[in-house]
Amino acid sequence: MPRTLAGGRGFGLLLVITGAAGLLASWVITLDKFKLLENPNFVPGCSLNPVVSCGSVMKSDQASAFGFPNPMLGLVAYGIVVCVGVSLLADASFPGWYWLLFEAGCLFGVGFCSWLQFESLYRINALCLWCCLAWVATILMFWYATSLVVRNGFLPAPGWLRNFFAEFTWVLPLLHIGVIGMLVLTRWWDFWTS
Repeated sequence: MPRTLAGGRGFGLLLVITGAAGLLASWVITLDKFKLLENPNFVPGCSLNPVVSCGSVMKSDQASAFGFPNPMLGLVAYGIVVCVGVSLLADASFPGWYWLLFEAGCLFGVGFCSWLQFESLYRINALCLWCCLAWVATILMFWYATSLVVRNGFLPAPGWLRNFFAEFTWVLPLLHIGVIGMLVLTRWWDFWTS
């Protein structure tokens, strides 16, 4: 019989909140993308200046990396995250393979977001605030899912790493988001300070 694990109510709540944030961002971007397809002159409400320009991001090739608008992938993926979170709040438990599969999905998500962050900063030269919300949500869920699978032995790791995740999981998403914040700050330093 496979070992099962209930991720806990705290983790479930984190998944509901981050999944809902990602779902909201995906929904708004999807609606704006449809409006942009109907009217090429449409300016999304989050296009505030040359740097914070959701329209520039939506019109880029990177916004449809798989041949369809990226937020449509988010609608499905973040919906799944919310469902997992709600299941945990209802005291569900899942086998180890399920948690490894969930971790793989989170790894894909954070990897895809990292690529989009690079493209946004250094190729598209614009930021989308809704995308930033999805990035933060994905980073949080990735690090906490990683913590869960490492602490519970679903991924082999040395004892010190399991202990680190048990006590200091919050450090990694904070550092990760902080690095991205610094990259954004330095990338457009002249714009922010002028």
